[in-house]
Amino acid sequence: MKKVYIYRGFERFWHWAQAFLVFFLGFTGFEVHGSFSFFGFEQAVKLHIIAAYSLIVLIIFAIFWHFATGEWRQYIPTLENINKQIRYYITGIFQNAPHPVRKTVLSKINPLQRLVYLGLKIVLFPLMITTGILYLFYRFPQGETGIKITINNLSTIAYWHTIGAFLLVAFVIAHLYLITTGQTITSNLKAMITGYEELEEENEEVKDENSK
Repeated sequence: MKKVYIYRGFERFWHWAQAFLVFFLGFTGFEVHGSFSFFGFEQAVKLHIIAAYSLIVLIIFAIFWHFATGEWRQYIPTLENINKQIRYYITGIFQNAPHPVRKTVLSKINPLQRLVYLGLKIVLFPLMITTGILYLFYRFPQGETGIKITINNLSTIAYWHTIGAFLLVAFVIAHLYLITTGQTITSNLKAMITGYEELEEENEEVKDENSK
């Protein structure tokens, strides 16, 4: 095993900032939905909008970073070993079986994670952002001046925004569980804090720039 610098500074900042904003959006969003009361409806709406704009800005920077560094290649889907990966999560992990896909600097996420994260980036986040913007700037056609978007009914937008919220909750729960499936129960968490992770040395291709 060798300690390898696998997660760069911006990558870790993006991960934790995005995690905080998703949690905060979920908290304020479900309050706006009427699930509970904490901030109060009006304040929850204001905080939800601020967090939403912050997430959009963060996503824009993350997209630029991924393409500038070539890290977007990490999310190219592959079906190779995906059946083994699914079996590992269902049964193998409870039998202390070896991980079917070894992590490297050039391949940080396994085939199943690639599909899930890609879906998150190109389906779920765009769904939440699009429906959120439509909901935010919605005006009735017979409303006052300053109409931005005119839609006859909000129910479809609210329906899909809520579905997306529950899918994000499901993703977060699964993600929290899967971070415990590393070499130790805390190794994945520590790696996303320090940037370093213990990997099998013989399978690593570490470039000089990754250690800067």
